[in-house]
Amino acid sequence: MPQTIAEKIISAHCGHTVKAGEFVIANVDVTAVQDGTGPLTVAELKKAGFTKVVNPNRTILFIDHAAPSPRSELSNSQIVLRNFAKETGAILSEIGEGVCHQLLAEKYVNPGEILIGADSHTCTGGALGAFATGMGSTDVAIGMALGKTWLKVPETFKIEVNGKFKNGVGAKDLILHLIGMVGADGATYKALEFHGGTIKNMNMADRFTLANMAVEAGAKAGLFETDGATRKYLKEHGRKDKFKLIKADDGAQYERVIKIDASKLEPVVSCPHTVDNVKPAAQLINVKVNQIFIGTCTNGRIEDLRIAAKILKGKKVHKDTRTFITPVSRDVLLAALKEGLIEIFVEAGASVQTPGCGPCVGVHGGILGDGEICLSTQNRNFQGRMGNPKGSIYLCSPATAAYSAVTGYISDPREVL
Repeated sequence: MPQTIAEKIISAHCGHTVKAGEFVIANVDVTAVQDGTGPLTVAELKKAGFTKVVNPNRTILFIDHAAPSPRSELSNSQIVLRNFAKETGAILSEIGEGVCHQLLAEKYVNPGEILIGADSHTCTGGALGAFATGMGSTDVAIGMALGKTWLKVPETFKIEVNGKFKNGVGAKDLILHLIGMVGADGATYKALEFHGGTIKNMNMADRFTLANMAVEAGAKAGLFETDGATRKYLKEHGRKDKFKLIKADDGAQYERVIKIDASKLEPVVSCPHTVDNVKPAAQLINVKVNQIFIGTCTNGRIEDLRIAAKILKGKKVHKDTRTFITPVSRDVLLAALKEGLIEIFVEAGASVQTPGCGPCVGVHGGILGDGEICLSTQNRNFQGRMGNPKGSIYLCSPATAAYSAVTGYISDPREVL
């Protein structure tokens, strides 16, 4: 029976051939929590009577959402994770190391594996050809303790993208366009499987962006076939021996096929307060912006920072538009320092923050004031997401964000690129 990527990976972890719609118990390779969900995971694990994790070397506890912590109760929650790591031998990722989803890709997740994480954007790992998905804290606790999880094998949407992006248009515009097409719940519990010439020519950073935001259409996972780009990424991160060819079978059954011509796309923006409220950036040029945020697990990689630096070099951010730039990991920060990107950002008047989630989750690092507008490269613009329900969040690409930082208004980056 020809299988999709999701069906093939899950089959390999169940010991039998599975098909979409089937409920299974599958072995888990990697489990992860962060400082928002992790303390509850630890509490549920202990409540169930467990004192150990089955695979400490692939159980990772990330402190990234409040990094560094701005309040005592958050600091106390982080102590829970530090103590649990000492008790069980699980790996602790400390403040400043970076965002969990990026670090999972850099260090821990490999093609053909199953990753479950107590964070909805765990699906980022699908760019490496892994079945990576977010679950609740209790489900992840059981996965940590037993090395197994239950799930329904998802039906799959095949996303075929062909054509070449125009200057100023990129992967973030593509995924926002797709979410605008299908709706914020249009792919609920589906796997999005990305194909086509545009995808084959993408670097891993862009693939991570697409996989990361699959959940914003309701998807269970965002999946990619592995290829030379995957192999190169693994080699660069010391895991060349982990490469495995992962691809869908010819004749695999898809619930839906969506075809997109990348050459017809333009810079777009998700408007408040839903990700599928997508409009062309060119139609929003009268929207004044109080804050710009470039970073997060969606667009905080070195490739994203290079795009922003290209636009900001030799310019100043608008006097009424404070601008925050947060590298997604320590390695990305070091690379940006070596390439001189940080100097460009600082000279432009931007503030560079510690690698982590920063203002994206509304805990610290740039909470909005009443009535303020933030244009951000993050993945979610729900009301109150950045710490104030009276603020508004617009989502965009790094190019759109950087150019808008200069003009003070939402702006089409094609004007400058």
